[in-house]
Parts: sequence; C-alpha cells; structure tokens
Amino acid sequence: MAIELPDDLLALERAAWEEIQAGQLIPDTAAAVQRAITVHAEQAGVDRYEVEMALKKAVRHGA
Repeated sequence: MAIELPDDLLALERAAWEEIQAGQLIPDTAAAVQRAITVHAEQAGVDRYEVEMALKKAVRHGA
C-alpha cells in the first residue's frame, strides 16, 4: 500500500532536511514534523512509523 503524503507534510520534511544538512536543525522544526506525521497517520489510519519512513524516503531519496 502506497502512503499518500500531502504537500504540507512534504514541505515540512524538506525544511527539516535542509536544516539537518546545514547542521542547524532546531527543536521546533523537528517537533513540527513529528506532530504533522502523527496527525497524518491518525487521519489516514496508518502506522506513524510507516508515514515517517515514506516521508524520509520521498524527501531524502527522491522516491
């Protein structure tokens, strides 16, 4: 089953990934991503860890 990732969630993860690459990830950004992952997982009825893995794969590896 493919997990649908909304644009706002992808944008949050892209921002976090840019901060990570710059060595400047701040707790607020990380927390915002985690909150959004949890909300999306609950709304979609899927495991939050699967959402997180799909999100990281999409942003970091261009899948």
